[in-house]
Amino acid sequence: MKILIADDSRVMRQIVTRTLRQAGFDGHDLVEAADGAEAVEKANAEKPDLIISDWNMPELTGIDVLRKLRAAGNDVKFGFVTSECTEEMKSAAESAGSAFFIVKPFTAEQFDEVLTPILG
Repeated sequence: MKILIADDSRVMRQIVTRTLRQAGFDGHDLVEAADGAEAVEKANAEKPDLIISDWNMPELTGIDVLRKLRAAGNDVKFGFVTSECTEEMKSAAESAGSAFFIVKPFTAEQFDEVLTPILG
């Protein structure tokens, strides 16, 4: 299974990768994107099974990435790992087709709980 991690912070991408491994998802092919435009580009080129995205990124925000993919007919499983969490953000994410919303700081247990039903 291929997972795209989109976050403008290299350190945060590394933390997400480490947390995925700690949660037991270490056998997956991981691809990274450093901004929203690169996330769309890699989503189209790499055809990931799951995208884990930050909300606030340069070029395109995470919600813009999700909306752009959905508008193009891409129904990849998509969720957010972000430091901000308002009811408006959660509502926008859900209505755009997001599968989950994890708030930083997060734990391996949260990843396991949220991603096991998605990744099997």
